[in-house]
Amino acid sequence: MRLFRRPGGFLPRLLALLVAAFALGACSRPQVFHHEAFVFGTRVDVAVYGADQAQADAAAGAVLREFDRLHRAYHAWEPSELTALNEAIARGEPATVSDELAAMLGDAQRIAATGDELFNPALGALVALWGFHTDTFVPRRPDPAALQALLAARPQMADLVIDGKRVESRNRAVQLDLGGYAKGYALDRAAAILREQGVNNALINIGGNVMALGDKGGQPWRIGIQHPRAPAPLATLPLYDGEAVGTSGDYQRYFELDGERYAHLLDPRTGQPARGTQSLTVLITPRPGAGTLSDAPSKPAYLAGESWREQLRRFGIDHGLRVGEDGRIEVTRALRARLQFPAPLEVTVID
Repeated sequence: MRLFRRPGGFLPRLLALLVAAFALGACSRPQVFHHEAFVFGTRVDVAVYGADQAQADAAAGAVLREFDRLHRAYHAWEPSELTALNEAIARGEPATVSDELAAMLGDAQRIAATGDELFNPALGALVALWGFHTDTFVPRRPDPAALQALLAARPQMADLVIDGKRVESRNRAVQLDLGGYAKGYALDRAAAILREQGVNNALINIGGNVMALGDKGGQPWRIGIQHPRAPAPLATLPLYDGEAVGTSGDYQRYFELDGERYAHLLDPRTGQPARGTQSLTVLITPRPGAGTLSDAPSKPAYLAGESWREQLRRFGIDHGLRVGEDGRIEVTRALRARLQFPAPLEVTVID
């Protein structure tokens, strides 16, 4: 008598169980789940490391929704809470703002004072004069008379009077633009949301402003610092839990006219695009508001040129790197110990 094994017998069932077990094991293996969007005028990426894709998707989705809310609430030229405040200031009237905006303005005011008003979100009118307040950019130089009038008015964050949620300005020329502050603030909000959602390992990247939570499978996250004149990293470095990195540079938002480069980083002292520095990178060690500190304080250091290190000291920042207009690289001793350069470079280390 010959025996025939029917389909569905022991061997096929065993194979099916093995395949199912393998598939379940593969699904539960930790990996990086990327979630991308375009907001704040740039590409953002929320990378969550873990084994639960549903949790990663839910947490990253909450972060991206928060980014969209911040973008709409504090847009500098499309109708928003911020433009409503600017309109009230232009009329010489006080305005009642949200608790969040009042806190942001107070924080930005303190940062501006620490950095000699070189970080100056009150100069939104200057950004508009240079044509950067538009989604359909047209390269142009500002009208000289309008530029001089604005410089003479000297709008500063110190002109704001903040009393609880009541905000007014002593100077009607103040027009607020939080573009140099909002990405860092958004990093802090993202970190808080991810932790609330039970995510302890993630990397948040908002157009080059980056914050790390935890690690990636026991190894630190590793990021690159963009070369300001080449489509490649200038250097790489590990980023540990709670650390944030931000770069101010002349290579992302700029235009060229008659062979000259005009970047969006404007010097409030001259009303002109800043000269002397290609890029300025800071690394913020874990502390409250690390994301915000990776954004706003890099601006006065960028504008300070050769005095950049003194500006960073004022904010308690020990990790910094500057690429000068001539391509010369300066780096603090603390950051140099963390960097890896893909090619031999001449680097000046300073304390």
